[in-house]
Amino acid sequence: MENLPVILVVEDDQPIQSVVEASLTDGGFEIVIASSGENALELLDASEGKYRALVTDINLGRDKIDGWDVARHAREIDPAFPVIYMSGRDAGDWASKGVPNSIMLAKPFAPAQLVTAVSQLLNTGIPPA
Repeated sequence: MENLPVILVVEDDQPIQSVVEASLTDGGFEIVIASSGENALELLDASEGKYRALVTDINLGRDKIDGWDVARHAREIDPAFPVIYMSGRDAGDWASKGVPNSIMLAKPFAPAQLVTAVSQLLNTGIPPA
């Protein structure tokens, strides 16, 4: 079996979750889905470097932990961790709240845009040890 890059996807909206999963799987990535910010933090803490990138929605329903928090936590673990944010309404806050060297995709976006964004960040990042 191939050793595909594993991407952590944080999305609480099931239809969008499905689109993101299908897009990234078709793009050659393995996906792990967290449906809440809290779940995402638990997965990151237990990952031991398993994930190569984070794709997160910013607004995670009524969850106290949003996508901004998840991305900051990922960067505490690995300062160069690739992050792609997805949002329908908070894209304008990216400059002030987003982590450096990340990409913002405004919803709705084409599936190919997501695959391109992940590939771009992985290819410009630090290669795995």
